[in-house]
Amino acid sequence: MLLSLVLHTYSMRYLLPGVVLLGTAPTYILAWGVWRLLSACLPARFYQVVDDRLYSVYQRMVLFFFENYTGVQILLYGDLPENKENIIYLANHQSTVDWIVADILAIRQNALGHVRYVLKDRLKWLPLYGGYFPQHGGIYVKRSAKFNEKEMRNKLQRYVNTRTPMYLVIFPEGTRYNPRQTKVLSASQAFAAQKGLAVLKHVLTPRIKATYVAFESMKNYLDAIYDVTVVYEGKDDRGQRKASPSMTEFLCKECPKIHIHIDRIDKKDVPEQQEDMRRWLHERFEIKDKMLIEFYDSPDPERRNKFPGKTVNSKLSIKKTLPSVLILSGLTAGMLMTEIGRKLYIYTWIYGTLLGCLWVTIKT
Repeated sequence: MLLSLVLHTYSMRYLLPGVVLLGTAPTYILAWGVWRLLSACLPARFYQVVDDRLYSVYQRMVLFFFENYTGVQILLYGDLPENKENIIYLANHQSTVDWIVADILAIRQNALGHVRYVLKDRLKWLPLYGGYFPQHGGIYVKRSAKFNEKEMRNKLQRYVNTRTPMYLVIFPEGTRYNPRQTKVLSASQAFAAQKGLAVLKHVLTPRIKATYVAFESMKNYLDAIYDVTVVYEGKDDRGQRKASPSMTEFLCKECPKIHIHIDRIDKKDVPEQQEDMRRWLHERFEIKDKMLIEFYDSPDPERRNKFPGKTVNSKLSIKKTLPSVLILSGLTAGMLMTEIGRKLYIYTWIYGTLLGCLWVTIKT
């Protein structure tokens, strides 16, 4: 009985973050909506500056729970840029927490508000968030033959024309890697072999389209590409790599450490032709794969469970995140204390979601 209670209590650790993060969403969307209306007649740059600031406030609250609350240890390797840059962020994809890892790096460069994502098209139906992401600079894309290259180019060109700060996050694999999903891995390896490319073990064969279009559209505006390799520490009972934690599992503190390796690649070192870039991108994922093989399978115990090079144990100060929790929670609590506020809160959930879905439907 006691053991069951302990296990139940442990599994409920995600409830507090979940309630706060979802509970404050209408407050955030309402604040953003007011600014969107007020800025309708202003130049796009004015809207973007305030929107970036609002986004940073919300994401700092997210990082409070995913970093300060969980107590996860962040270990950084490789190039550690400190200044803001306009970049494309390319990373291996294995968990829904991967989106938060981009925030973890961006806040350490004071660029949290500049994070924008290339997203799977189906995410546009998310309540509230689905309609907001493209307003912040996110881009929804479809796979393979349905990929709308022209639409992505046009959006990115608008951001370049308005000098929008860019921390564009792309996961070239397109699908999350999971060692248990052997069919997905086998299909990826078979595709690589068919194309005469190196077969990869710990990552999937990367897709080129989104990366190529993003770089080609912004090459004169970008400073660099960040090639990021992420490991959520943990092995199964047999000592093998296990599936990376979901957001819920992560918030239940099931991941003690995140290892993050960053290679900063100057834009002049990136090939511009699509076929050349395809080979270059696959070579970058070969490098990732070799690092991950060394991390998980090295015969030398001294080289396992870490990336090569100097390790920096990076701790995020609670002073950077807690104020956002207090502000958004306080505003939400204040709204819910009055009848008008409660109605406004509910209407924001309902009509904000419906209007967001209508907007993305019209735009696509």
